[in-house]
Amino acid sequence: MAAQDTPPQLNTPPTAPDTVAQPAQVQAAPARPPRYRIGLQSGAVYAADDVELREPALGRAYLLLNGQQRFELDQIKFFDDETGHYIRTTLPGSRRMATLRREKTGRISTYSITSQQYSPNSYGPYSPYGYGFGRFGYPSYGGYPYGGYGSPYGGYRTVKTEYFSKDGGPIQDMSYRNLSVALSDNPGSAELLRDVTRLRRMSTAGYVVGGGMLAAGLLSTFSANQRVSPLLFISVPVLLVPTFLSGSQAKKLKQAVQLYNYGNAAAR
Repeated sequence: MAAQDTPPQLNTPPTAPDTVAQPAQVQAAPARPPRYRIGLQSGAVYAADDVELREPALGRAYLLLNGQQRFELDQIKFFDDETGHYIRTTLPGSRRMATLRREKTGRISTYSITSQQYSPNSYGPYSPYGYGFGRFGYPSYGGYPYGGYGSPYGGYRTVKTEYFSKDGGPIQDMSYRNLSVALSDNPGSAELLRDVTRLRRMSTAGYVVGGGMLAAGLLSTFSANQRVSPLLFISVPVLLVPTFLSGSQAKKLKQAVQLYNYGNAAAR
């Protein structure tokens, strides 16, 4: 019996692999955080990319957020920008609100503000150490017209004043007396403050002794109608001693604050 011809077999189509290459997905760039954070006395916090300080001729100064939201300065509790953290508070012995820049954080947080004082001498027709108000009314440095200006007959200079608060309490002057009370519960800080006490006594002695020598030298020079008394020359370095010691006092006060914050953090 003749074999029957079998029908031709079709080639089996190739099967798709289990894994098929997918086109690469492009990840979106992370959103840029807002430039400013503004906290109100009520507890509300706002974020903004544009903040303007408006000071109308009639009416009170206010902040304008993103060209829409308006808040008077008395409503502001704090604000953050690329230069740091600022708070709005009343200064000791004053009822007016002021803007302070936070310098250090801890149980003892330190703050500062700059103000202008008239100086009889300046650095030329337009002093590079001028004074002006930057964003949010915080004083800023710069020459005319953005800061202050000077002249050969006098000008303005900036003076930095420091404050502190303990455990989020009221703002206090950064004085030896206030820090002695605030840091008294830390033995290391208390020891540094005792060093400050000794330096203060040496400064007082320098003023008393140097002033006495200066007065005696002047009296001797003019009463005897003779050459300048040697006491005048000796009194000068003695009177300069308190000036040099004042820098050491300020340094030890800052060290006492740092030790207080570090010691309490280590204890926790």
